[in-house]
Amino acid sequence: MFAIAGITGKVGAVAATALLNAGHQIRAVVRSEEKGAAWKARGCEIAVVPDAGDQTALERAFERVEGLFLMNPPNYDSDAAFTDSRHRVAAAARAISKVKPARVVLLSTVGAQVREFNLLNWGGIYEHALAETGIPVAFLRAAWFMENASWDVAAAREGQIHSHLQPLDHAIDRVSVKDIGRVAAELLQETWTGTRTIELTGPRKYSANDEAAGFAAALGRSVEAVAIPRETWEAQFRAQGMQHPAARIRMLDGFNEGWIDFERNRTEQRTGTVTFETVLRELITQH
Repeated sequence: MFAIAGITGKVGAVAATALLNAGHQIRAVVRSEEKGAAWKARGCEIAVVPDAGDQTALERAFERVEGLFLMNPPNYDSDAAFTDSRHRVAAAARAISKVKPARVVLLSTVGAQVREFNLLNWGGIYEHALAETGIPVAFLRAAWFMENASWDVAAAREGQIHSHLQPLDHAIDRVSVKDIGRVAAELLQETWTGTRTIELTGPRKYSANDEAAGFAAALGRSVEAVAIPRETWEAQFRAQGMQHPAARIRMLDGFNEGWIDFERNRTEQRTGTVTFETVLRELITQH
């Protein structure tokens, strides 16, 4: 049996579906019985963990499994100390150390190794804590999610997307959640000792201009990418309700300046097959 945390999200759902299709049993780790209902209907066992910092609940969810898929719920407004991530990973690491699943796959992130302060520092925090458990762990460092472009669909329909990623022709690694979930499921079915780091990219790098072109092709109309001036970011994020925008701003700086990137040395490399153009076409039909 495999336990899948984050199964109600896009990556977890893809991973769980792949494992179910391969004939494996799944324990869906969810916040409530209601959220697990659809997976229960598909034959999954349900483990309710209302609070990801509850070690006792996590132990029940993680016990007697062949493999565990773990992820950190996204928080774009983490404080500078990453208090929320540290609380969750401490509970998860203690639970893993106690019940000892055969292996763990963590959905980490590109740039997890970067020490410069930015929003993705949570990845390094998680990787370090899980490495200390002594359980075989694979850190699946995924590139920027292609599906983040869903935020831009409405604007694209109006003919213009506004980008924090700039210069507009600066291409970065992006990958689809379909490839991330597929690779996570593959890793769970492998065996190894110690820790592994797998860096996952899409078929090629894409820029904001590439995103605009992809939307234009999908919509059959002109779409332009426009850079959002950096000096306006903090005010914009605070207006959206953020209390701690500095980490997000520095993350964007890292992608734009190139210091958030894959480590490449001493890591495994895998490449997804889903193109950004395909994802953009799907987003247009879904929104």
